[in-house]
Amino acid sequence: MIQGKHFLLLFLLGLPLAMIAQEASGPIHVEVKQENGKWTLYRGGKPYFIKGVGGQNYLDRAVAYGANSVRTWGSGEAVAVLDEAHAKGLTVLFGLWVGQERQGFDYDDAKAVKAQLEQFREVVKSNKNHPAILMWCVGNEADLFYSDFKVWNAINDIAKMIHEEDPHHPVMTVTAGLDIPEVQLIQERAPEIDVYGVNTYGELIGIDKVFRAAGWEGPYVVTEWGPDGHWEVPKTDWGVPIEQTSAEKAGFYRLRYEKGILDDPDRCLGSYVFLWGQKQETTPTWYGVFLEDGTETEVMDVLEYEWSGKWPKNRAPHLSSFLLGGKAPRESVYIPPGQICDFAVEVSDPDGDDLRYVWELLPESTDIRAGGDAESRPEAVAIKPLLEEGGQLRIRAPRKQGSYRMFVYVYDGHGNAATGNFPFYVGDKEER
Repeated sequence: MIQGKHFLLLFLLGLPLAMIAQEASGPIHVEVKQENGKWTLYRGGKPYFIKGVGGQNYLDRAVAYGANSVRTWGSGEAVAVLDEAHAKGLTVLFGLWVGQERQGFDYDDAKAVKAQLEQFREVVKSNKNHPAILMWCVGNEADLFYSDFKVWNAINDIAKMIHEEDPHHPVMTVTAGLDIPEVQLIQERAPEIDVYGVNTYGELIGIDKVFRAAGWEGPYVVTEWGPDGHWEVPKTDWGVPIEQTSAEKAGFYRLRYEKGILDDPDRCLGSYVFLWGQKQETTPTWYGVFLEDGTETEVMDVLEYEWSGKWPKNRAPHLSSFLLGGKAPRESVYIPPGQICDFAVEVSDPDGDDLRYVWELLPESTDIRAGGDAESRPEAVAIKPLLEEGGQLRIRAPRKQGSYRMFVYVYDGHGNAATGNFPFYVGDKEER
């Protein structure tokens, strides 16, 4: 405990009070134990099942809805959120962004590999005593588009260093999906890893069987999960992915949580939902459980129920149908330039709230990246409604040939919304 003149001296020197509190309280010991064939995560001597959010925004809401942990991907964002998370009773999965081959990092460059390790050593030494830290996460999807397996040796060296510097927190690494030969390779080259982290979407249910088939006998965490990924869904004839509506996503979030994450209590230590925020990735609505203005989608109702056991008092609207000229997105709709288009959505509200419809037309994004790298949002196309009434919108198609998406946002006036988008092509199929 810091008392009397020592506290005053630190205050006068300008040391942040949160840092003083950190030094005073010290680390909270975290460990994984296997007991009677079951793996359990313990924090401060008590069992701790991760109900985590991937992202550092809206933390008050995370707490209110029953979440208990925050995932970060890099040390900068981790350090920035430690004090706030601790003050709100949340733990932090502290990310250490390991250099990726696809981004130019060369694991044949011994100097660069050593410099990375030593940089992480300083980060660990500076932050290891913070009480918010739950685990260290060494690398995220370092296996994405890679060929040099020495990355796992480097990750093992970093994990070994962390164990030497910090006896209080386990270490994990995270892969993009799960591949049996790769899991076996990681076990061979990175035995210092305590917990396996996996980012998985459409393949979440049954992931426990893949771990067992690969011979992984340790615990794991589902470090990213959510809707079907843009690489997993059906595509239109012209090759763009068809996004699930907010209602479809909510159904899959519930199914994957109950039949995937909760269905393997002997190995799974919990999960981090993706994305606790909003971003442009293929579309502005694909992964975020929030809209750009902070409005929540139906997915949030499911998360609150799964984390707390209670449905929210006011539920989000439910979008059950989105049609263009009576056709569904999977029918690959082509529209001649300037032709009249009739969009129709069916939306209900569990609470009988008055609904407000907002429409937005975007050209199909051409700034498509990999691994969650930043993408630019397409600029909206101006629309002049010929008819706009409830869930109906009539417009003339753009004159410019190409691929477009019509988005609809249906607000209930209580911070909730239903969303969906309809991809269509302006032009003749033969001319595409």
